[in-house]
Amino acid sequence: MADYNHRETEQKWQQFWDDHHTYKPAEQTTKPKYYVLDMFPYPSGAGLHVGHPLGYIASDIVSRYKRLKGFNVLHPMGFDSFGLPAEQYAIQTGQHPAITTEQNRERYIEQLKNIGFSYDWSREVRTSDPSYYKWTQWIFMELFRSWYNKDTDRAEPIETLTNKFAMNGTTDVNAVCADDTPTFTAAEWNAMSTRESYEITLKYRLTYLADAVVNWCPALGTVLANDEVKDGVSERGGYPVEQKLMRQWMMRITAYADRLLTGLDTIDWTESLKEQQRNWIGKSVGASVKFPLGEKREEGGKGRVEISHSSLSSLSSPSSYIEVFTTRVDTIYGVTFMVLAPEHELAAELTTPEQQEAVDAYVNAAKLRSERDRMAETKVVSGVFTGSYCTNPFNGEQVPIFLADYVLAGYGTGAVMAVPSGDQRDWNFATHFNLPIIPILDAQKDVDQQADNTKEGHYINSGIINGMTYKEATATLIAWLEERGLGKGKINYRMRDAVFSRQRYWGEPVPVYFKDGLPYLIDESDLPLELPAVDKYLPTETGEPPLGRAEGWKYTPKSPKGDLNSYDYELSTMPGWAGSSWYWYRYMDPNNDNEFASKEAINYWQNVDLYIGGTEHATGHLLYSRFWNKFMKDRGYVPQEEPFKKLINQGMIQGRSNFVYRIAGTGREGAPAVFLSLNQISGQEVTPLHVDVNIVENDVLDIDAFKKARPDFAENAEFITEPDGRYIVGNEVEKMSKSKFNVVNPDTIVEKYGADVLRLYEMFLGPLEQAKPWSTNGIDGVYRFIRKFWRLFYKDNADGSSNWIVTDEPATPAELKVLHKTIQKAGNDIEAFSFNTSVSQFMICVNELATLNCHKRAILQDLVLILSPYAPHITEELWAALGNEPGTISQAEFPVFNPAYLVEDAFEYPIQINGKVRTTISFAIDRAPAEIEREVLADEIVQKWLEGKSPKKVVVVPKRIVNVVI
Repeated sequence: MADYNHRETEQKWQQFWDDHHTYKPAEQTTKPKYYVLDMFPYPSGAGLHVGHPLGYIASDIVSRYKRLKGFNVLHPMGFDSFGLPAEQYAIQTGQHPAITTEQNRERYIEQLKNIGFSYDWSREVRTSDPSYYKWTQWIFMELFRSWYNKDTDRAEPIETLTNKFAMNGTTDVNAVCADDTPTFTAAEWNAMSTRESYEITLKYRLTYLADAVVNWCPALGTVLANDEVKDGVSERGGYPVEQKLMRQWMMRITAYADRLLTGLDTIDWTESLKEQQRNWIGKSVGASVKFPLGEKREEGGKGRVEISHSSLSSLSSPSSYIEVFTTRVDTIYGVTFMVLAPEHELAAELTTPEQQEAVDAYVNAAKLRSERDRMAETKVVSGVFTGSYCTNPFNGEQVPIFLADYVLAGYGTGAVMAVPSGDQRDWNFATHFNLPIIPILDAQKDVDQQADNTKEGHYINSGIINGMTYKEATATLIAWLEERGLGKGKINYRMRDAVFSRQRYWGEPVPVYFKDGLPYLIDESDLPLELPAVDKYLPTETGEPPLGRAEGWKYTPKSPKGDLNSYDYELSTMPGWAGSSWYWYRYMDPNNDNEFASKEAINYWQNVDLYIGGTEHATGHLLYSRFWNKFMKDRGYVPQEEPFKKLINQGMIQGRSNFVYRIAGTGREGAPAVFLSLNQISGQEVTPLHVDVNIVENDVLDIDAFKKARPDFAENAEFITEPDGRYIVGNEVEKMSKSKFNVVNPDTIVEKYGADVLRLYEMFLGPLEQAKPWSTNGIDGVYRFIRKFWRLFYKDNADGSSNWIVTDEPATPAELKVLHKTIQKAGNDIEAFSFNTSVSQFMICVNELATLNCHKRAILQDLVLILSPYAPHITEELWAALGNEPGTISQAEFPVFNPAYLVEDAFEYPIQINGKVRTTISFAIDRAPAEIEREVLADEIVQKWLEGKSPKKVVVVPKRIVNVVI
């Protein structure tokens, strides 16, 4: 065979793998399992760029290695194919999103196959396939049919709750439920109508309807998740986003808050990612406190209201008090104002006529800022006085009520008791609005200059806790509140229940219909509830979601009582995270029509052993997936509490932009542009212009290609090059983006260099978890390595042919040493997910074997095996050439490292004379220093440098050096 032909070889083996289902795991096996999963992509029209395959290559290396180590490996791929991009394209063109989604999917599969991934394509799933989202809808139904029992600390069927009600009412019910859930006796429950009792259960179900403040994007006509909004606009399209109170489906993820926290201690994830989840969940231990409403400060008065504890304890209506959650109840005597979120349900009621105009303007401005922006802004103080007051229950002081957008309606109670002496944000606010700042601890310092949040010292200006320490004061205050029904000790979480509605078309229909204003599940036998046809993918003229356009889309229940009426379906669809919150289970059994996966499959594959994906999913997909997995375990559908044992976040491959430099002022009004090469721009005023990186090689511009690509600049341009005629471009590391002309298509690299080179090179760029810039400047070295590896097996002839030169001679100790160093390094590195250092070792190994003129089967067969996870195409070809059955390399065994081959029997000592190395001499490892000294001094070269003199000293450092001092 002639020189290695990567195009022919790679296409050959990719077709072989497809035809023979090479990577389909065994159904019945005694082998241990290993489940490797990539975060599945959204199939966009742009296809893959070279940054996308980084994590896929790493997971593929691990998958191939684990097969060689005797594991039954599940390594699937699919597509998260619902979403806004396809819908926006449908709005613009009128083409159904399913069509563009399928076209994009086919393109992705083509690109992924070109890179040689060992996916079992027979298990492919797509979230937009009705046979898949049937089970997403089923899981929603199971959540609706469940409640969270705090006593058992798990989700249970709703029937166990209604049985409790029938026996003892709410007496022994300890549940996660709505705040306004009533209490009742068993007799009252049993006397309720069917509708009344059903309405009660809606307050307990794990998915429910509620009014929630959401990110509403009018231009897109949908609610957006926090991670879909940036700087007050939608990430997709840059449209304005406002905060809006809307009726939404919600998921009680907060029921699992503590389990989501404690579960982090059981999984092998990076500490930084765990910390992101901990911060998002935001567990706080503190107290809830009720501040009564209705008292107004008299003009010139001191602001104290004499009000009895008995009247305070009679507070019953939520509109008669403001409830706050605080982690520092000990500071309550330092409260000088109250801050509510602009969206707080009492904001309108508390606004006095005098303040109405100012409040309206502030609230409208706050709607245009995302929650993320509001929380991030710490330097600008803004707020507005409502004109109303509440009362501090401990000292009767009247407290003015403000609105400020740094308080969020959905976090805690949407209200903050402000203690400016102990909180810097409150201090800034109080200073801005000229409000009192009261010190409450004798250890606080300079509170007239800044806040001091110390817990040290003893309390002052603090009524019943004066003189106490922090621990004493906290216990005393909570006991006082609980005794009077004014509050209680409480654990709070920053995380809120998840919004589960999107007012768009291209998503999973919610399997719910409405009867007399209440939501009911459709019959399970009617799943999947498929998306209906619509004339446009826009909201209706009356503001309903696009599904409101569907003609005759109604539900007729299968009622045993003969109810043949038709009812309206839910018109919102599920959010983007719905289908991705359980997909790893469907890969286990993708064609099962009767259940989301069989018990046998789930019990065998259990959960994901290795999950690789980006950090952008830390507080979205990963939290929701863990939540759904825990729920499914509670209900007995899966055996594991956590879905992903080990998680690795791959770093981003950034673009390496290139620039040409146009002399400022040239190229205008028909005059030719003048471009200076990088080394010619010194002292010149130039304008840098992005240039397509695909027409640059080793920082040298293809001028003709540039002229064709940018005739507006370059058709009549003059290029001032280097003396050797090259035009050198500038460069800068930026995000890979079409607008910066720095997107590199992996197909281009595969065509020119081969998939094996792309795989090796992406791993060679640096540690998997780190960001790194893409540059092809070093890819030629990997390309040469592949060909040097090939020449260990074949010798090129002058006529273009080549000869097979592999022999059956026994390996020498030196050759075995080189091989086993590489076996050890490759195995250890893959186990440690340190792929870049393995590539370096492969290069060293091939160079050393070439130097040793090694062409021996005893060495090369094992070398083929250890390189195969990284470069599967060339190694498949050579494995067959070595006489093995074609395609069986994935069933072979990874070579076993033998440390005996690395044991040194001799050492090459550098011989220094007066500090300079003059020669080297090899000695057996066990030679005594005295013998080494005697032979060194007798050496012919050493004698020459001694010039007949006797050395003053000879120092022998075993296995290091010999130093002769004269």
